[in-house]
Amino acid sequence: MVVAGWAALTWLFVDMGHPLAQLTMPETRAWHAENLVAITIMWAVMMAAMMLPSALPMIGLYAATQRSEARAVPRAAPVALFTLVYLGLWAATGVPMYFASVALSALSPTTRAYGVAVVLVVSGLFQVSPLKLVCLRHCRSPLGFLLGHWRAGWRGSLALGWSHAVYCLGCCWALMLVLVAAGSMGLIWVLLVAAMVAAEKVLPGGEWIARATGVALVVLGVAVAVRPALALTLRGVAPVM
Repeated sequence: MVVAGWAALTWLFVDMGHPLAQLTMPETRAWHAENLVAITIMWAVMMAAMMLPSALPMIGLYAATQRSEARAVPRAAPVALFTLVYLGLWAATGVPMYFASVALSALSPTTRAYGVAVVLVVSGLFQVSPLKLVCLRHCRSPLGFLLGHWRAGWRGSLALGWSHAVYCLGCCWALMLVLVAAGSMGLIWVLLVAAMVAAEKVLPGGEWIARATGVALVVLGVAVAVRPALALTLRGVAPVM
């Protein structure tokens, strides 16, 4: 799923003449169901590509717990349900992200630049907040999460998948907002945010990586506020001379 997701994203960004790609471009986003469906599909694929790699330790440990349980259904079924619930919640966030992106694109260039600056600063401050660190600790400790939230059976798989997705969303929503507002969901920003998410969740010192990212986002937000033209550069739009 991860490989397929990245392949689809790469193809979509390379072939910007494709109708689906055209619907995802900022200047063509409007309040239409067709655009909402296109963006939500793209967002779901993007979340599978970006979030599954950092969720693999949790999914793998949950799969390991199923091997010792006797059951009539295949052992992979609860793991698949856990994963689909996790991805489902992330896919659903594409709807508010779409409306946020449309609202931002409807602003005048100067107002939009200051909006981007606010998003960067708020996201940076969240990166160093206690709530961020609480959610990050749950994501970084699969064993601790399972010991504290374990539920058996199908309902258990649903509850565990939902709980993990909520903590993951609480951990990463600010970075996703940066992806939409500052990066306009460009491929470079997708790669960058995916790397940030994986680094803070998997690498040693992840909490310090999150803090460093937060400081960098605040500095970038202040820079955009001082020089609004930087917002166009971040969103991949050449400034008008």
